[in-house]
Amino acid sequence: MCENSVWELKGCVGMSTTKEKHALVTGGAGFIGSHLVDDLINDGFKVTVLDALLPQVHADGDNDADGWPKYLNPKAIRIRGDVVESGLVANILEGGITHLVHMAASVGVGQSATDPYLYTQNNDLGAAVIMEALNNTQRHSLQRMVVASSMSIYGEGAYVAPGGQLQDRVRERTMEQLKSRQWEVTDSAGNPYSPVPTTENKVLEPASIYALGKYVHERMFLVHGKARGIPTVALRLFNAYGSRQALSNPYTGVCAIFIGRLLNDQAPMVNEDGEQKRDFVHVKDVTDAFMHAITSDFDIWDAFNVGSGEAITVNRVARVLAEKLHKNIAPEITNKYRIGDIRHCFASVDKMRRVFGWSPKRCFEDGMPELIDWVRKAPKPVDRTLQMRAAQAMAGVVV
Repeated sequence: MCENSVWELKGCVGMSTTKEKHALVTGGAGFIGSHLVDDLINDGFKVTVLDALLPQVHADGDNDADGWPKYLNPKAIRIRGDVVESGLVANILEGGITHLVHMAASVGVGQSATDPYLYTQNNDLGAAVIMEALNNTQRHSLQRMVVASSMSIYGEGAYVAPGGQLQDRVRERTMEQLKSRQWEVTDSAGNPYSPVPTTENKVLEPASIYALGKYVHERMFLVHGKARGIPTVALRLFNAYGSRQALSNPYTGVCAIFIGRLLNDQAPMVNEDGEQKRDFVHVKDVTDAFMHAITSDFDIWDAFNVGSGEAITVNRVARVLAEKLHKNIAPEITNKYRIGDIRHCFASVDKMRRVFGWSPKRCFEDGMPELIDWVRKAPKPVDRTLQMRAAQAMAGVVV
């Protein structure tokens, strides 16, 4: 196996031939990325992982002596480095990469409000570095790109008005409304709208620095991929859950955050009233969607939803996790609003089904056993929720 150095990279990655399928997965040591690495290798791909192994994500996990998570497939070539290092990315691309999957990103709506520079650098600049590396690489053999986008770019999901008319754009909840704990999206007269599945045609209204960056991220890949004649797919991921989530990272997915609290015998802290609806999709369904997009031979430059199609309240998530972990702990309803949050958003996956023949295979209850089984074997998480909430309160992010 190659070591984690550029010199070893030249000698090892460069052995690829154009006939060999060789995927580069940025962020490939992470939650979703590592599962995708498994799928790619099982499908016959040679795989190179580029990951910065950020402490916020990996510090409290079960890692080897070099800091790599032990769950990462041993057949993958490992390169520890930051995607914003343009020379490093260009060097990797010259090593026979045929498929690029870009997952490396800072993830967290709340943290993006307190650290906008970090998020802009890692997400927007990271994507730009890849684009520039493509421009400056004369010998690349790239055939296809897939980028991880996010449902957050929609802002609020789709709604219908009381009369039944679809509303692709709704009135933003006012601060006065939120401070009075009136959580639902309404028309100007205060009549509540009803949430419906969100399609890719909805008007995009990013409501956070993270969401805005993901929108830029997505468009950068689609625009540049088309200009270079490299088929490119953006997958708008809804709330992924499953094994290998960073349970001690207070800015990761809500399932992991709640699990971290419950395993420390603390109540999951739920913003607003907990009745906001989200779409929770199992990681194996997510990576299956990536595999459909990666292995397709369609010349395409487009974005697709990847979700379960099932609307679940945050309160239900907290209750189910407590039950599965045998914790008699009810969620703590904070009645607080976090800047950048939206009320309801869940996916229509009809487009992904129609174009790629992909459909989610697991409902929320079906996916839980895989997550819980892994949680029971993983190191006990460090609960950093209170520190995170204190930082957000100091920055005025939570009201």
